[in-house]
Order: sequence, then C-alpha cells, then structure tokens
Amino acid sequence: MGIIGWIIIGAAAGWIASMITGNNKEMGAGKNIIVGIVGGLIGGLIMNLVGGVGVTGFNLWSLVVACVGAIVLLLIVNAFTRKAHYN
Repeated sequence: MGIIGWIIIGAAAGWIASMITGNNKEMGAGKNIIVGIVGGLIGGLIMNLVGGVGVTGFNLWSLVVACVGAIVLLLIVNAFTRKAHYN
C-alpha cells in the first residue's frame, strides 16, 4: 500500500477512533492521520499476536485493524492525559 493509501486509511481510522473515544473535538485532520497510521501499526501487531492478519492493503479489513489500533492508542493516551473529575 502506498503513502496515499496509508494517509486515507489513517485519516478514516483516526477519525472513527476519535469519535468512539470522545476525542473528536480536540483532534484535527493531521492528528487523525497520525493516530490512524500509528493505530494501523498497533492493530497489525495486536492481530499478529492473536494469530490474525494485520493490515493487508487498501480494503475494509485494514480499516478495521487500523481503527482497533487507533482506539487502543487513544485509550492509552486518554488514561495518561485526562484529569480526574471528582464531583
């Protein structure tokens, strides 16, 4: 998959993951792309660890894998950056 494919999959996966984790208001297109690309790497690693297939090209499965990785990444980032709210 070429760089354009990585950017498109990364943007879509980052946006979907930011919507699921509640980070959409803080993230722009650049952060979505970065989170999606890193998410693709994390998702591929997770899939390989459980015996599945990671990112395979420009297809729906690769988007799902990248979304899973991006969600994991954003949950970890949120755990370290969000302040606790005690009411």
